[in-house]
Amino acid sequence: MSDLEVRQLRYFVAVAEELHFGRAADRLGMAQPPLSRAIRDLERQLAVRLFERTTRQVNLTAAGEVLLRDARTALEAVTAATRRVRESGRTSPRLRIALKADIDGGLLPQILDAYNAGGASLAPELILGGFGEQPQALRDGRADVGLVLHPFDDRGLDSEPLLSEPVLVALAAADPLAARTALCLDDLAGRETLGGTPANLARPVEHRSRHDTLRPASNLSEIFSLVETGSIVFFAPASVAQRYPRPEIAYRPVTDIPDSTLAVAWPQDAHSPAVAAFVRAACAVAAAQDAQAEQPAPTATRDRRRA
Repeated sequence: MSDLEVRQLRYFVAVAEELHFGRAADRLGMAQPPLSRAIRDLERQLAVRLFERTTRQVNLTAAGEVLLRDARTALEAVTAATRRVRESGRTSPRLRIALKADIDGGLLPQILDAYNAGGASLAPELILGGFGEQPQALRDGRADVGLVLHPFDDRGLDSEPLLSEPVLVALAAADPLAARTALCLDDLAGRETLGGTPANLARPVEHRSRHDTLRPASNLSEIFSLVETGSIVFFAPASVAQRYPRPEIAYRPVTDIPDSTLAVAWPQDAHSPAVAAFVRAACAVAAAQDAQAEQPAPTATRDRRRA
């Protein structure tokens, strides 16, 4: 059996994800007949059936499921290698840091200061993306290191937790639930989240899968506008609420949602001194913040409280 080609894997993944030869051909920018022939040739080459075809539908076989998982990994590796080689060949290579704007626990400025103070070899560049996009950016070579929220798809990645904080729900200040000091998910039945999921069945927004359908809101300003009108509720780490107090929005703790954990993540095969320096800086800043939070109040403050 000859080795598989990248072109064959791309064709297969398109059909496997679309489960429709016509849509897959449109996605690939080619006609359907040559795509069908290419898939038949691939099945002959592998000596297995990858798809069950009927006149009405196309489904993956067990062998096809296995190939889909490995083909995605292989294509990600090829794409990542291409991007990393191009980046390393730049006159001024950078350390590309993937994150969602404002989802950094308030640590990013301190981390960058610590990274730069350590004699960083590469200048940092922020690669901003949507909720949950950072792990994929690390796998496909768009970024070298990232700040991510647990849980996340950690295939091919290593990570270190930095901090944990409560998850709050943002809802319109006029909502009757705003009168309560704390809520549980069942209290939010009937409210809708950013992804269109009923709030009592939703995971926090940072836990959504890539298949969730989003409303047309690309940043926190647009999200908050939807919250203010009562269109949606929005789950966010406590640091976001502290950073964005708004009179039209009430933030309330949700007692049955786990804390949000921020982590620094990087590809398992990364050997960059700059990545290692950033990870060290992030862990040191987080440890210093934890130590500061655990310090008792100053004596003068305690004395005033006794008085």
